[in-house]
Amino acid sequence: MTCCRPRGHMATIKNSAKGRLEPSFQARKSITNYKERQARCWPPLWLERPRKDTGTSGAELSVPFPTLGEMWAAGALKVRDCLAATSVTLRRCLKLGATMAKSKFEYVRDFEADDTCLPHCWVVVRLDGRNFHRFAEKHSFIKPNDSRALHLMTKCAQTVMNELEDIVIAYGQSDEYSFVFKRKSNWFKRRASKFMTHVVSQFASSYVFYWRDYFEDQPLLYPPGFDGRVIVYPSNQTLKDYLSWRQADCHINNLYNTVFWALVQQSGLTPLQAQERLQGTLAADKNEILFSEFNINYNNEPLMYRKGTVLIWQKVEEITTKEVKLPAEMEGKKMAVTRTRTMVVPLHCNIIGDAFWKEHPEILDEDS
Repeated sequence: MTCCRPRGHMATIKNSAKGRLEPSFQARKSITNYKERQARCWPPLWLERPRKDTGTSGAELSVPFPTLGEMWAAGALKVRDCLAATSVTLRRCLKLGATMAKSKFEYVRDFEADDTCLPHCWVVVRLDGRNFHRFAEKHSFIKPNDSRALHLMTKCAQTVMNELEDIVIAYGQSDEYSFVFKRKSNWFKRRASKFMTHVVSQFASSYVFYWRDYFEDQPLLYPPGFDGRVIVYPSNQTLKDYLSWRQADCHINNLYNTVFWALVQQSGLTPLQAQERLQGTLAADKNEILFSEFNINYNNEPLMYRKGTVLIWQKVEEITTKEVKLPAEMEGKKMAVTRTRTMVVPLHCNIIGDAFWKEHPEILDEDS
């Protein structure tokens, strides 16, 4: 295909009066309109065959075939127009969505209380069983301590720590557990309601899920309930005092329950009579009753009952069996492979005093 292109890339008309070629205003206007239509149309008009047009003076107008640069400019202009149209549509959609989100009912958010925990403080979530005395009676818990129930509580606490890795230590006894989040934790922007609801819901669902692993012959008659609270401690010392307080509470309660149920189960007293017998007694008096009447040395009771359970992160070496097959052998050989993993480990020890914290300094380390 050939095309003619007059000098200056401008169409001309033949003027018989002057005997020379010169551009006319209508010719220039026609070419300008043509190029504008090229940019607006798709497919572009320059893909069509060249044609002849007639100006207002009656002379033939030869429309030139565009150059590669003009073709590129026309395509770029078309793409730009398409992007502009898309941008306008997108802005309208986003504006509509924003208008819908900010409805007249949004004012109700102003009633939400700000429950952000103070920064650079230890966040503690403590949960307790709701009406667990009745729950223990209905499910025939062994008195004064049921190891199955205590191990189940520990399993649930381990599940919580594995799910919420910002917890550095946990302590549990009886039907309660305390979880300590590290000071620099920005989990859910440190909202107290998020801390509490996630811990309690994860713990309660795990209690139901793992029930049959510890109570094989005892069906779960109804789901247990747990309540929770959030406490913020500003320093390492106040946190250690809190955990010491909970362990001291474990000792006091367990000593009382051990004597109480010994009087009921072995001496034949009613619960009311046993309660009256122990009213006003001190720890030394209770130890004397256990030793003199039942030949029980309280210090020989299992540490899990007397001290509770402490959960911390520790590196543990696991030995697993792996089948190794060499290229020259037809059958693989089973070999013992040792690997190190960081796991939640239960401890039954004394956390009152400085010995435990000196042995595990990483717990209070802010960069842990």
